[in-house]
Amino acid sequence: MKNLFAITFLSFILISCGSTKTVSKVIKVSEGKEKNVATTTKVKVTKEEKIVTTVYEVEEITKNSNRSKVENIIDHAKTFEGTRYKFGGTTNAGMDCSGLVFTSFKTEDVALPRRSRDMALKGIEIPLDDVTKGDLVFFRTNGKSNAISHVGLVVENKSGEIKFIHSTTQLGVIISSMEEPYWKKAFVVVKRLI
Repeated sequence: MKNLFAITFLSFILISCGSTKTVSKVIKVSEGKEKNVATTTKVKVTKEEKIVTTVYEVEEITKNSNRSKVENIIDHAKTFEGTRYKFGGTTNAGMDCSGLVFTSFKTEDVALPRRSRDMALKGIEIPLDDVTKGDLVFFRTNGKSNAISHVGLVVENKSGEIKFIHSTTQLGVIISSMEEPYWKKAFVVVKRLI
């Protein structure tokens, strides 16, 4: 927020000293959607021309930074594929579902609670149709309770098929699909943290 204020303030000062020209480019993103990208403001100050980054570029840089964080989190989680299940585990010696998510997000300095039901209280709720890589999917897997008892990290959403990495008591750390009947039935909510 400080950087955004500083850029806006600097833009205001420089703009007041000369003329401005805004350049905007619209590109097709996917399925006919359009998006403004690479907007810059050129400011003429005496005989020099300076480029001032606008708010739009700051937002784009932030999105790219978040995408990079998400990729790092997913890559770290995938290093545990095949690791056996261990209640309370957070290492290659054994891992539980919330331990996998907790450890993976920690690599990018994102602090999370240790239990899946507490993790489900964080972030913003996302409709299942809008899920993207890095989102967390939560489930009720304990038939005796309505409490959230399982979490997975979304690693892919291709053509509406959502795949997530998680640790199961039977198979350890694996990648599963939301299309599997068990996970469809147990699904509760999606949360976005980054």
